[in-house]
Amino acid sequence: MDKSQQDNRNWNGWGDREKRMALSEDGAAFISEKLGKVKPLGVSTLARVLAKVPDSRLNDSELYSTDAEIRLRHARGQSLPDWLAMKSGEFGVFPDAVAFPTSGEDIRILMVEAKANGWQLIPYGGGTSVVGHITPCPSDKPVVTVSLTKMNRLLELDRVDQIATFGAGVKGPFLEAQLQAHGYTLGHFPQSFELSTLGGWVVTRSSGQQSLGYGRIENLFAGGVIETFNGTVDIPTLPASSAGPDWRQMVLGSEGHLGILTEAKVRVSRVAEEEFFGVAFMPDWQSGIDCAREIIQQKLPLSMLRVSNGEETHTQLFLSATQTQRSWLDRLLSLKGVGKGKCMLVYGVTGDREANRQSYKRLKKVLRRFRGVNTGQRLGKKWAHKRFTFPYLRETLWQMGYAIDTLETATNWSNIEPLTEKIEQSLRDGLIEFDSKVHVFSHLSHLYGDGASIYTTYLFPVADSYDETYRRWQKLKSATSEMIVENNGTISHQHGVGSDHAPYLSKEKGEHVMASLQSCFDYFDPDKQLNPGKLFKSGQSDDEAVIATEKAQ
Repeated sequence: MDKSQQDNRNWNGWGDREKRMALSEDGAAFISEKLGKVKPLGVSTLARVLAKVPDSRLNDSELYSTDAEIRLRHARGQSLPDWLAMKSGEFGVFPDAVAFPTSGEDIRILMVEAKANGWQLIPYGGGTSVVGHITPCPSDKPVVTVSLTKMNRLLELDRVDQIATFGAGVKGPFLEAQLQAHGYTLGHFPQSFELSTLGGWVVTRSSGQQSLGYGRIENLFAGGVIETFNGTVDIPTLPASSAGPDWRQMVLGSEGHLGILTEAKVRVSRVAEEEFFGVAFMPDWQSGIDCAREIIQQKLPLSMLRVSNGEETHTQLFLSATQTQRSWLDRLLSLKGVGKGKCMLVYGVTGDREANRQSYKRLKKVLRRFRGVNTGQRLGKKWAHKRFTFPYLRETLWQMGYAIDTLETATNWSNIEPLTEKIEQSLRDGLIEFDSKVHVFSHLSHLYGDGASIYTTYLFPVADSYDETYRRWQKLKSATSEMIVENNGTISHQHGVGSDHAPYLSKEKGEHVMASLQSCFDYFDPDKQLNPGKLFKSGQSDDEAVIATEKAQ
């Protein structure tokens, strides 16, 4: 592959090299006050890491590239263990090659060769996985990462059925651009929208920020084509069927174990006549939860609803607003009875103007009932403008000496408040033995009639080595994950399982379900050549050995 084909992505972090999310002086001071000042860890150079890429175990071929930099750029995702490996330069395991198929036929040829020669295949979309989906495991078999980025075109648009067929490697912005040129939208906008792909959304069961209006990816995925070791499987686009279990549900969340999704057929909508976002403030967290539940159970036709708890609201205002703006907002809200402990509620209204007017009228009535103060669209426009930039904050905080990660789950309404408190308490107290603080905050990001997802962000100071920073993260992650599955929460609402969540999946599913899933995957992949070490605990890579401090300096 020609070097000119390399994109503008950061090789050891999130997103575009030209993009940054800077903190104001107030924001930087706020984080330092919360966590204390700390010395950042040293960061390896690209040249130093390239020198460590081993020779490929595969011979040169037109099927793939064995170029060292291409292999490096496809060796890790964006989980915190991935982040530490990239920053330290200790990647550990690299794929032996990266393939860039342009068609289903290319993938069929690749799979025939892989089956015959025992290669392991890792499907690769946008490289945005935050739970270890695309990290190769140590193996005595050659590993080929299969990047679908060249399979990114709108192949068909059926305006009668409102079904669009895309190559599975299409990224969010290009997908929407192709649809909106014809007056349609998919409406799936995860925070990783700029970089992630349609195929990745499907096989990890993704949720978009406007899932309330458009649905999660399982609502949008109508069918498609998946290449397996047993041949091509064409998934029909039936609106509904009672002809046994729906096989689409096996493809959704399969994380590469069945085969490689090459085409995805999705249900699209006409572009709305009008869309706007707004912000309200609730007196406290419980009021925010109760208000959100009432809105959802009344089935108000909103496209998005998000409720931040008090700590997240406080943090976001410090990171995004000046002292003058915060003072102005505090004075406005206090006049209307909302003061300390306020919680931000962000809403989206999408549709034709008359329907939106009625929806907005009903929304404001519910907000008043729960003593919320609606500030209108000004702050909503600001939120919408920056909705995909938050991941860039990771680099800014890293350079200050702080690591940032997230946990997300979903549970029933009756369990929202107690589970959120348990999650936050587990994280806040997780590093007490190291005399290290953890800053924690949460929001409800996807809401349903019987419950909601809880999305928790936590920041902590790096230790004096990469190894020790990893161990501290592992302590926080494992203790809190165990607590979630023990307290009626799913181990993942939207990020998927990968390798990071695999140890907790059996507790949620049970041994019989896990055994049946393994049997199904074994039918398509008896020799476990498709993305091994994901979903199931066996075959995981040992990141602790990957990030040796001595080699990082």
